[in-house]
Amino acid sequence: MASKALFLLAFLSFSAVSLRHALADNEQDPGLVMNFYKDTCPQAEDIIKEQVKLLYKRHKNTAFSWLRNIFHDCAVQSCDASLLLDSTRRTLSEKETDRSFGLRNFRYLDTIKEAVERECPGVVSCADILVLSARDGIVSLGGPHIPLKTGRRDGRKSRADVVEQYLPDHNESISVVLERFSAMGVDTPGLVALLGAHSVGRTHCVKLVHRLYPEVDPALNPDHVEHMLYKCPDAIPDPKAVQYVRNDRGTPMVLDNNYYRNILDNKGLLIVDHQLATDKRTKPYVKKMAKSQAYFFKEFAKAITKLSENNPLTGTKGEIRKQCNVANKHH
Repeated sequence: MASKALFLLAFLSFSAVSLRHALADNEQDPGLVMNFYKDTCPQAEDIIKEQVKLLYKRHKNTAFSWLRNIFHDCAVQSCDASLLLDSTRRTLSEKETDRSFGLRNFRYLDTIKEAVERECPGVVSCADILVLSARDGIVSLGGPHIPLKTGRRDGRKSRADVVEQYLPDHNESISVVLERFSAMGVDTPGLVALLGAHSVGRTHCVKLVHRLYPEVDPALNPDHVEHMLYKCPDAIPDPKAVQYVRNDRGTPMVLDNNYYRNILDNKGLLIVDHQLATDKRTKPYVKKMAKSQAYFFKEFAKAITKLSENNPLTGTKGEIRKQCNVANKHH
């Protein structure tokens, strides 16, 4: 009997110690939470929002960049701002990879970081700035306000060597695209909604001439082909030249469900846009989003939230970079 009592006592004290450790770990690492900076930098989210608005007034295309950043950073293993790191002597930057073609405006992300650093030095991560600037950029483009959690920390290494394993190319089959996103927890309507980001911005001729030359892709709407040929007159465009077609000629600066109507009308610029409107797995959602902007926004918000919470570094993992384009120096 005594030994049973002793065992019970030992078990209880062990459980109490384990619980204490678990609680202590939890305090150190609450994971992602709403308003993570409320005590350490209460102005952080307002400063980011203000900066996004100011930058958008001056350079409208910054909002497209913020939106693309969340996709290019968070879809590659972790939402850890690895995208923003410059190349070093030893490693290539993700920004320099083929998948990142056309990404720009990184210097304005530094502008936002500097504004936040003036208020609270060394507190707010570049990963959170990247995610929150995307959230506020979506609003600038007329999209929904999406409440997103914070508390991400910054990675220390570029993931350029694995970018292609995670980010689908615009010419991949829809099966590959669905598979990649489903691995992140984004379901089929979520993927259809995320591609609705093609309702804003532009596509460089480099990415679409294979649908125009040597023969025009018969799947393209002939009325649209004329405009595409006018915008992309060369079979081999100069990648440095500013030759592009707007993704949505009707409302090019507004994130709306016009994209779905366009692709159902065979006016999608990329192969993936065309497949989205024709594949039996995705077409029902395309039709539903073409009819209902509210449904598009609801699924878009869910998918952006999923993407923003993909495998973040939290607690004591990673670091808070002083500058977004370089990892901190460790002496």
